[in-house]
Amino acid sequence: MTKRALITGITGQDGSYLSEYLLELGYEVHGIVRRHSTAENQSSRLHHINDQITRHYGDLTDEHSLMTVVRQVKPDEIYNLAAMSHVRISFDMPSFTIKTNSLGVLSMLECFKQECPEGKFYQASSSEMFGNSIDSDLHQRLTTAMTPVSPYGVSKVMGFNLTRHYRDAYKLYAVNGILFNHESPRRGINFVTNKVVKSAVDIKKGRLDKLELGNLDSYGDWGHSKDYVRAMHMMINHTEARDWIVATGETHSVRELCKYVFSSLGMNYEDYVVQNEKFMRPEELKYLCGDSSDIKTVLGWKPVYTFETMLDEMIEYWQQQ
Repeated sequence: MTKRALITGITGQDGSYLSEYLLELGYEVHGIVRRHSTAENQSSRLHHINDQITRHYGDLTDEHSLMTVVRQVKPDEIYNLAAMSHVRISFDMPSFTIKTNSLGVLSMLECFKQECPEGKFYQASSSEMFGNSIDSDLHQRLTTAMTPVSPYGVSKVMGFNLTRHYRDAYKLYAVNGILFNHESPRRGINFVTNKVVKSAVDIKKGRLDKLELGNLDSYGDWGHSKDYVRAMHMMINHTEARDWIVATGETHSVRELCKYVFSSLGMNYEDYVVQNEKFMRPEELKYLCGDSSDIKTVLGWKPVYTFETMLDEMIEYWQQQ
Protein backbone atom coordinates (compact mmCIF):
# COMPACT_ATOMS: atom_id res chain seq x y z
CA MET A 1 0.00 0.00 0.00
CA THR A 2 1.35 3.43 -0.97
CA LYS A 3 2.36 5.60 1.96
CA ARG A 4 0.91 9.10 2.10
CA ALA A 5 3.00 12.00 3.44
CA LEU A 6 1.90 15.52 4.31
CA ILE A 7 4.60 18.20 4.36
CA THR A 8 4.06 21.65 5.81
CA GLY A 9 6.51 24.13 4.33
CA ILE A 10 6.70 22.05 1.16
CA THR A 11 7.77 25.05 -0.93
CA GLY A 12 10.92 25.60 1.15
CA GLN A 13 14.41 24.20 0.72
CA ASP A 14 13.85 21.13 2.89
CA GLY A 15 10.28 20.63 1.71
CA SER A 16 11.34 20.45 -1.92
CA TYR A 17 14.22 18.02 -1.32
CA LEU A 18 12.06 15.88 0.98
CA SER A 19 9.31 15.78 -1.66
CA GLU A 20 11.79 14.53 -4.25
CA TYR A 21 13.14 11.91 -1.89
CA LEU A 22 9.73 10.59 -0.86
CA LEU A 23 8.55 10.44 -4.48
CA GLU A 24 11.62 8.34 -5.29
CA LEU A 25 10.54 5.97 -2.51
CA GLY A 26 7.05 5.67 -3.99
CA TYR A 27 5.15 7.95 -1.60
CA GLU A 28 2.02 9.92 -2.38
CA VAL A 29 3.12 13.44 -1.44
CA HIS A 30 0.85 16.24 -0.24
CA GLY A 31 1.96 19.69 0.88
CA ILE A 32 0.49 22.67 2.69
CA VAL A 33 1.13 25.95 0.91
CA ARG A 34 0.64 29.40 2.39
CA ARG A 35 -0.94 31.71 -0.18
CA HIS A 36 1.30 34.43 -1.58
CA SER A 37 0.39 37.10 -4.09
CA THR A 38 3.36 35.98 -6.22
CA ALA A 39 2.78 32.24 -6.28
CA GLU A 40 5.14 31.69 -9.22
CA ASN A 41 8.09 32.77 -7.04
CA GLN A 42 6.98 30.77 -4.03
CA SER A 43 6.67 27.54 -6.01
CA SER A 44 9.95 27.82 -7.92
CA ARG A 45 11.59 24.94 -6.02
CA LEU A 46 8.77 22.58 -7.03
CA HIS A 47 8.29 23.32 -10.74
CA HIS A 48 9.93 20.07 -11.84
CA ILE A 49 7.63 17.90 -9.68
CA ASN A 50 4.43 19.95 -9.82
CA ASP A 51 2.49 17.18 -11.51
CA GLN A 52 3.61 14.60 -8.94
CA ILE A 53 2.48 16.31 -5.73
CA THR A 54 -0.84 17.61 -4.38
CA ARG A 55 -0.96 21.05 -2.83
CA HIS A 56 -3.41 22.34 -0.24
CA TYR A 57 -3.73 25.92 0.97
CA GLY A 58 -3.27 26.42 4.69
CA ASP A 59 -1.28 28.23 7.34
CA LEU A 60 0.17 27.26 10.71
CA THR A 61 -1.61 30.25 12.27
CA ASP A 62 -5.00 29.04 10.99
CA GLU A 63 -5.91 25.83 12.83
CA HIS A 64 -9.13 25.37 10.87
CA SER A 65 -7.24 25.19 7.56
CA LEU A 66 -4.80 22.66 9.03
CA MET A 67 -7.58 20.47 10.40
CA THR A 68 -9.37 20.51 7.04
CA VAL A 69 -6.24 19.39 5.17
CA VAL A 70 -5.24 16.68 7.65
CA ARG A 71 -8.81 15.33 7.70
CA GLN A 72 -8.85 15.20 3.91
CA VAL A 73 -5.41 13.70 3.38
CA LYS A 74 -5.28 11.28 6.36
CA PRO A 75 -1.47 11.06 6.09
CA ASP A 76 0.65 8.18 7.30
CA GLU A 77 3.46 10.63 7.99
CA ILE A 78 3.39 14.35 8.78
CA TYR A 79 6.55 16.40 8.36
CA ASN A 80 6.11 19.78 10.05
CA LEU A 81 8.77 21.87 8.33
CA ALA A 82 6.91 25.18 8.05
CA ALA A 83 8.20 28.02 10.21
CA MET A 84 9.22 31.64 10.38
CA SER A 85 12.72 30.45 9.72
CA HIS A 86 15.00 33.48 9.62
CA VAL A 87 16.71 33.96 12.99
CA ARG A 88 17.76 37.58 12.49
CA ILE A 89 14.28 38.61 11.33
CA SER A 90 12.72 36.89 14.36
CA PHE A 91 14.04 39.80 16.44
CA ASP A 92 11.97 42.15 14.29
CA MET A 93 8.88 39.90 14.32
CA PRO A 94 8.91 38.11 17.69
CA SER A 95 5.13 37.78 18.05
CA PHE A 96 4.64 36.32 14.57
CA THR A 97 7.59 33.98 15.16
CA ILE A 98 6.09 32.61 18.39
CA LYS A 99 2.62 32.27 16.88
CA THR A 100 3.93 30.39 13.86
CA ASN A 101 6.70 28.28 15.35
CA SER A 102 5.14 27.49 18.74
CA LEU A 103 1.36 27.74 18.51
CA GLY A 104 1.54 26.43 14.95
CA VAL A 105 3.21 23.26 16.22
CA LEU A 106 0.49 22.92 18.83
CA SER A 107 -2.17 23.19 16.12
CA MET A 108 -0.45 20.57 13.95
CA LEU A 109 -0.11 18.19 16.89
CA GLU A 110 -3.80 18.59 17.70
CA CYS A 111 -4.72 17.83 14.09
CA PHE A 112 -2.45 14.80 14.20
CA LYS A 113 -3.94 13.56 17.48
CA GLN A 114 -7.53 14.02 16.38
CA GLU A 115 -7.42 12.97 12.73
CA CYS A 116 -4.63 10.41 12.22
CA PRO A 117 -3.27 9.27 15.62
CA GLU A 118 -2.03 5.99 14.11
CA GLY A 119 0.32 7.90 11.86
CA LYS A 120 3.71 9.46 12.55
CA PHE A 121 4.76 13.06 13.16
CA TYR A 122 8.10 14.77 12.57
CA GLN A 123 8.88 18.17 14.08
CA ALA A 124 11.66 20.27 12.59
CA SER A 125 13.56 21.37 15.67
CA SER A 126 16.69 23.49 15.54
CA SER A 127 20.22 23.82 16.87
CA GLU A 128 19.28 27.43 17.68
CA MET A 129 17.50 26.01 20.75
CA PHE A 130 20.87 25.52 22.43
CA GLY A 131 21.88 29.15 22.17
CA ASN A 132 25.37 29.51 23.60
CA SER A 133 25.27 26.34 25.72
CA ILE A 134 28.21 24.08 24.88
CA ASP A 135 29.33 20.85 26.55
CA SER A 136 32.90 20.51 27.79
CA ASP A 137 33.94 18.70 24.59
CA LEU A 138 32.69 21.67 22.51
CA HIS A 139 29.61 19.86 21.16
CA GLN A 140 25.85 20.10 21.62
CA ARG A 141 23.69 17.00 22.16
CA LEU A 142 20.26 16.06 23.52
CA THR A 143 21.44 16.55 27.10
CA THR A 144 22.91 20.01 26.48
CA ALA A 145 21.03 22.82 28.21
CA MET A 146 18.69 24.77 25.95
CA THR A 147 19.31 28.49 26.45
CA PRO A 148 18.17 30.13 23.20
CA VAL A 149 19.35 33.62 22.32
CA SER A 150 16.66 34.63 19.80
CA PRO A 151 12.87 34.65 19.52
CA TYR A 152 13.32 31.98 16.86
CA GLY A 153 15.26 29.73 19.25
CA VAL A 154 12.75 30.32 22.03
CA SER A 155 9.86 29.43 19.72
CA LYS A 156 11.58 26.22 18.63
CA VAL A 157 12.12 25.14 22.24
CA MET A 158 8.37 25.32 22.83
CA GLY A 159 7.67 23.32 19.67
CA PHE A 160 10.26 20.74 20.75
CA ASN A 161 8.70 20.35 24.19
CA LEU A 162 5.16 20.22 22.83
CA THR A 163 6.17 17.37 20.52
CA ARG A 164 7.72 15.44 23.42
CA HIS A 165 4.65 16.14 25.55
CA TYR A 166 2.21 14.81 22.94
CA ARG A 167 4.37 11.72 22.46
CA ASP A 168 4.44 10.96 26.17
CA ALA A 169 0.94 12.07 27.15
CA TYR A 170 -1.01 10.59 24.23
CA LYS A 171 1.33 7.76 23.17
CA LEU A 172 1.73 9.19 19.69
CA TYR A 173 4.62 8.52 17.34
CA ALA A 174 6.07 12.03 17.41
CA VAL A 175 9.76 12.79 16.96
CA ASN A 176 12.00 15.85 17.02
CA GLY A 177 14.88 16.19 14.60
CA ILE A 178 17.29 18.78 16.01
CA LEU A 179 18.92 19.76 12.76
CA PHE A 180 21.98 21.95 12.69
CA ASN A 181 22.52 24.41 9.81
CA HIS A 182 21.86 22.85 6.43
CA GLU A 183 22.17 24.58 3.10
CA SER A 184 21.96 24.11 -0.67
CA PRO A 185 21.50 26.13 -3.86
CA ARG A 186 17.81 26.27 -2.89
CA ARG A 187 18.50 28.12 0.35
CA GLY A 188 17.00 31.60 0.54
CA ILE A 189 19.49 34.28 -0.49
CA ASN A 190 18.94 36.18 2.77
CA PHE A 191 20.57 33.30 4.66
CA VAL A 192 24.29 33.75 5.15
CA THR A 193 25.61 30.81 3.10
CA ASN A 194 23.71 31.58 -0.08
CA LYS A 195 24.12 35.30 0.48
CA VAL A 196 27.89 34.86 0.54
CA VAL A 197 27.98 32.55 -2.48
CA LYS A 198 25.63 34.56 -4.67
CA SER A 199 27.29 37.84 -3.76
CA ALA A 200 30.78 36.48 -4.41
CA VAL A 201 29.71 35.28 -7.86
CA ASP A 202 28.08 38.64 -8.55
CA ILE A 203 31.30 40.42 -7.52
CA LYS A 204 33.31 38.12 -9.78
CA LYS A 205 30.98 38.96 -12.68
CA GLY A 206 31.15 42.70 -11.95
CA ARG A 207 27.53 43.02 -10.85
CA LEU A 208 28.38 43.91 -7.24
CA ASP A 209 31.31 45.67 -5.59
CA LYS A 210 31.03 44.61 -1.93
CA LEU A 211 29.29 42.20 0.46
CA GLU A 212 27.86 43.44 3.76
CA LEU A 213 27.61 40.88 6.58
CA GLY A 214 27.12 40.80 10.33
CA ASN A 215 29.24 38.75 12.73
CA LEU A 216 32.08 37.08 10.82
CA ASP A 217 33.26 35.14 13.87
CA SER A 218 30.07 33.21 14.54
CA TYR A 219 30.70 29.46 14.15
CA GLY A 220 28.18 27.07 12.60
CA ASP A 221 27.86 23.37 11.82
CA TRP A 222 26.85 23.33 8.14
CA GLY A 223 25.59 20.33 6.16
CA HIS A 224 23.54 19.80 3.00
CA SER A 225 19.75 19.75 3.00
CA LYS A 226 19.68 16.60 0.83
CA ASP A 227 21.54 14.67 3.53
CA TYR A 228 19.31 16.04 6.27
CA VAL A 229 15.96 15.16 4.66
CA ARG A 230 17.19 11.55 4.44
CA ALA A 231 17.73 11.72 8.18
CA MET A 232 14.16 12.99 8.69
CA HIS A 233 12.77 9.96 6.88
CA MET A 234 15.02 7.57 8.80
CA MET A 235 13.97 8.88 12.21
CA ILE A 236 10.24 8.95 11.46
CA ASN A 237 10.49 5.32 10.32
CA HIS A 238 12.53 4.03 13.24
CA THR A 239 10.97 1.42 15.50
CA GLU A 240 10.97 3.85 18.44
CA ALA A 241 9.66 7.40 18.62
CA ARG A 242 12.44 9.56 20.07
CA ASP A 243 14.52 12.65 19.40
CA TRP A 244 17.69 12.94 17.34
CA ILE A 245 20.58 15.29 16.59
CA VAL A 246 21.54 15.73 12.92
CA ALA A 247 24.85 17.49 12.31
CA THR A 248 28.21 17.10 10.62
CA GLY A 249 30.21 17.41 13.84
CA GLU A 250 32.42 20.07 12.24
CA THR A 251 32.32 23.80 12.85
CA HIS A 252 33.32 26.66 10.59
CA SER A 253 33.13 30.42 11.06
CA VAL A 254 31.39 32.80 8.69
CA ARG A 255 34.89 34.17 8.02
CA GLU A 256 36.06 30.70 6.92
CA LEU A 257 32.98 30.42 4.74
CA CYS A 258 33.83 33.69 3.03
CA LYS A 259 37.47 32.75 2.60
CA TYR A 260 36.63 29.42 0.93
CA VAL A 261 34.00 30.83 -1.43
CA PHE A 262 36.00 33.88 -2.53
CA SER A 263 39.19 31.84 -2.88
CA SER A 264 37.35 29.32 -5.07
CA LEU A 265 36.54 32.22 -7.37
CA GLY A 266 40.11 33.54 -7.36
CA MET A 267 39.49 36.45 -4.98
CA ASN A 268 40.47 37.57 -1.49
CA TYR A 269 37.36 38.02 0.67
CA GLU A 270 39.06 40.78 2.68
CA ASP A 271 38.93 43.03 -0.39
CA TYR A 272 35.15 42.86 -0.61
CA VAL A 273 33.52 41.83 2.69
CA VAL A 274 32.55 44.55 5.16
CA GLN A 275 30.65 44.35 8.42
CA ASN A 276 27.39 46.23 8.84
CA GLU A 277 25.75 46.64 12.23
CA LYS A 278 22.26 46.15 10.79
CA PHE A 279 23.06 42.48 10.16
CA MET A 280 24.21 41.86 13.76
CA ARG A 281 21.83 40.15 16.16
CA PRO A 282 20.91 41.86 19.46
CA GLU A 283 22.23 38.70 21.14
CA GLU A 284 24.70 36.68 19.10
CA LEU A 285 24.92 32.91 18.82
CA LYS A 286 28.64 32.22 18.98
CA TYR A 287 29.29 28.53 18.36
CA LEU A 288 27.44 25.45 17.10
CA CYS A 289 28.81 21.93 16.65
CA GLY A 290 26.47 18.97 16.93
CA ASP A 291 27.12 15.43 18.16
CA SER A 292 25.28 13.19 15.68
CA SER A 293 27.00 9.95 16.74
CA ASP A 294 23.65 8.53 17.89
CA ILE A 295 21.86 8.75 14.55
CA LYS A 296 24.97 7.51 12.77
CA THR A 297 25.28 4.49 15.06
CA VAL A 298 21.62 3.57 15.51
CA LEU A 299 20.16 4.48 12.11
CA GLY A 300 23.28 4.29 9.95
CA TRP A 301 22.92 7.85 8.68
CA LYS A 302 25.96 9.63 7.35
CA PRO A 303 26.28 12.74 5.21
CA VAL A 304 27.36 12.47 1.59
CA TYR A 305 28.35 16.13 1.29
CA THR A 306 31.24 17.87 3.03
CA PHE A 307 31.34 21.56 3.87
CA GLU A 308 33.47 22.13 0.78
CA THR A 309 31.44 20.04 -1.70
CA MET A 310 28.25 21.70 -0.47
CA LEU A 311 29.73 25.13 -1.19
CA ASP A 312 31.15 23.95 -4.52
CA GLU A 313 27.66 22.95 -5.63
CA MET A 314 26.26 26.30 -4.57
CA ILE A 315 29.04 28.20 -6.36
CA GLU A 316 28.45 26.22 -9.55
CA TYR A 317 24.71 26.90 -9.39
CA TRP A 318 25.11 30.67 -9.11
CA GLN A 319 27.79 30.75 -11.80
CA GLN A 320 25.23 29.31 -14.20
CA GLN A 321 22.59 31.93 -13.43
